[in-house]
Amino acid sequence: MTPTFKAVGDQGLLVSFADEFSDDVHEYVLALDSEIAENTPLGVVEVVPALVNLLVSFDPCETSHVEVTTALRTLSKSLKMRKIAGDLRHVDICYEGPLAADLAAVATATNLSQEAVINAHLAGDFSVLMYGFSPGYAYLSGVPKAIHVPRKQKAIRDVPAGSVIIADQ
Repeated sequence: MTPTFKAVGDQGLLVSFADEFSDDVHEYVLALDSEIAENTPLGVVEVVPALVNLLVSFDPCETSHVEVTTALRTLSKSLKMRKIAGDLRHVDICYEGPLAADLAAVATATNLSQEAVINAHLAGDFSVLMYGFSPGYAYLSGVPKAIHVPRKQKAIRDVPAGSVIIADQ
C-alpha cells in the first residue's frame, strides 16, 4: 500500500494510506508508526497515529518537508506487518435509564429490540484503534454490523462520563 504525503504547516507531514478505515489500512498505519519509532528520521519529534494516517511533527531547524517525506517514503517501502498484542480489559456497562439515553433510538434505527441491541453490543470483540480529542475517548473497532448506526448530524454536548457511543463502525 503506497502512502500519500501532505505538508501540514511548517512543522508537520500527514502520511495517509486511505480515505476510509479498514483493519488492513490501520495495520499499515501501525506498521509505519513502529518503523518510525525504531528508525526515527532526523528531526522527527512526534508521531500521532490515527485510523488511516499519521501526523509526523518535525523540527524545521533540523529538517524539511522534503527530507522527512523522502525518509518516510523509504521506510514505508519495507514495512513489517505485525499484530500488536494489547491487554484485555473488561468494561462494565449499564444499559438502563439515563445511562442508556440512545438505546431506544439505536433499536429503532436497526430494527432490533433493545435486548437484541444489548446482546449484539455485548457480543462485540472490540479493539482500541486510537484515542480521540479528550482523555478516555477511545475509537474502537469490533462493533457488530447489526448495530452500526450513522454518526449523528450534530455533536451532542455534555455526554455523561462513562457513556458508550456507537457511530458507524
